[in-house]
Amino acid sequence: MANRLSKIVTRTGDQGTTGLADGTRVGKNSARIHTIGTVDELNSHLGLLLTESLPHDVRALLLRIQHDLFDLGGALAYPVAPFAENKLLYLDEAIAKHNADLPPLKEFILPGGTRAAALCHVARTVARRAERDFFELAQIEDTPIFGLPYLNRLSDLLFVLCRVINRAAKQLEAYWQTHNQ
Repeated sequence: MANRLSKIVTRTGDQGTTGLADGTRVGKNSARIHTIGTVDELNSHLGLLLTESLPHDVRALLLRIQHDLFDLGGALAYPVAPFAENKLLYLDEAIAKHNADLPPLKEFILPGGTRAAALCHVARTVARRAERDFFELAQIEDTPIFGLPYLNRLSDLLFVLCRVINRAAKQLEAYWQTHNQ
């Protein structure tokens, strides 16, 4: 790692291109770079969420997800790199575990509650955008096979974690109510 980032300012991107991990140069507006950027943005939102007071198991889970997202970004930056199926299976297990103790939903809930839950909702929406960007990229280029289902499942998990975070703080959920005019 010491040699990878020994020089931060390279000036190689000054003309609107950036390098993939295999040395290929692509436009900074390419679908691949756009998707990598959205995955990075999602990871940054999780980093912000991690500055909040969270249940220990949620904190540990989010830290693991940050590592997984870094792996996904790497797999996107090196177009033939794999992204392991076990990461997807881990999310499935986490959803089942954290959803098991939550009351069933009878109505849609509004994003919010505690600050931590609201930040988690923002991360959830960025995960949905990352999923859309990934799907768009997959229509034109090869992508890691488990990347799209991972992002889909991650947004589901983040929704569950929003509820877990609010419940741990004894914050009631706000249910959506239609206001017909």
